Amino acid sequence: MTEALLIVDLQYDFMPGGALGVSGGDEIIPIINKLVGKFDYTIVSQDYHPEGHVSFANTHNKEVGEIIDINGTKQELWPIHCVEQTHGAALVKELKKDHIDRYFHKGTDLNIDSYSAFFDNDKEHETGLDDFLRDKGVSTLYIVGLTTEFCVKFSALDALELGYEVIVIKDGCRPIHDDKKALEEMKKAGAKIVTLKHLLSRQLSSD
Repeated sequence: MTEALLIVDLQYDFMPGGALGVSGGDEIIPIINKLVGKFDYTIVSQDYHPEGHVSFANTHNKEVGEIIDINGTKQELWPIHCVEQTHGAALVKELKKDHIDRYFHKGTDLNIDSYSAFFDNDKEHETGLDDFLRDKGVSTLYIVGLTTEFCVKFSALDALELGYEVIVIKDGCRPIHDDKKALEEMKKAGAKIVTLKHLLSRQLSSD
């Protein structure tokens, strides 16, 4: 059984004080670092938007939090964040990077957002993550990162639909608002929800 760890959007703009800062977002870095190198592959996704991206409230002269319709797709509007080649889009320096095998950018199309690490929100375009995992024979995907109710959740749901076994390490994630509903939704769809302590104790017992 080949396993991979997916680290979702551990970027400066999602850290406390960032453009779209998540409370406690920095607290998961040491948790994630304990997992890096413990799987066959480690993959990282990054929000990576062009200037004037469709998800930015400023692009539409509207308020953050408003929901608008973009070609039949509902789009929640966010502050300007993770603009390509900016500090905010970079991965935090504290993340251990010596065992990271591939990086995947998402949200790179000006006209469509991408919460999932696999697809744009319209499911029309892929990031290449699924092809990479299949090429490596990965069957089980462990997911950590930011944020629980958006990019972690949609990555997990897509992975399940694509046929992967999905294990979400809940204390290796943080929500923007509240994670209870998102964790329940992922569990109902077939994901296993575990803690780092439970995962490490299980790995030790199998060694």
